[in-house]
Amino acid sequence: MKRIVLDASAVMTFFENRPGADKVEELIHLGVGGKRQLLMSVVNWGEVCYSTWRAHGPGVARKILEDISQLPIEVVDASLDLTRAAAELRAERKLPYTDCFAAALAVQRKASLATSDQDFATVGKKIDILWTIA
Repeated sequence: MKRIVLDASAVMTFFENRPGADKVEELIHLGVGGKRQLLMSVVNWGEVCYSTWRAHGPGVARKILEDISQLPIEVVDASLDLTRAAAELRAERKLPYTDCFAAALAVQRKASLATSDQDFATVGKKIDILWTIA
């Protein structure tokens, strides 16, 4: 089964109905149908939390986290190996540290990475990027 790592921007695109939300919704439907394994680093999960909290308040942030828990998305803990790989990516590339966790998880799990964040253009040759922007 094909694996897809969702970064924070992809998840927020879906919940905020931004352009490209339909692409993320399609991935979620594939996950529900057992045709894709959807993964998300706990660090990126936290990014969704704090970004939503800042933009819309704690109630909305908690609601979105509850909604995520109902989706077929496996939230992956930041192990020592994953954190080391993220740190190495941060040292090598101009990629925000939280984004490095999504990229490192994609590499570790041999997965594609779903994102709308243009920062990932710097790792496009190393990772299969599924752009969720319209």
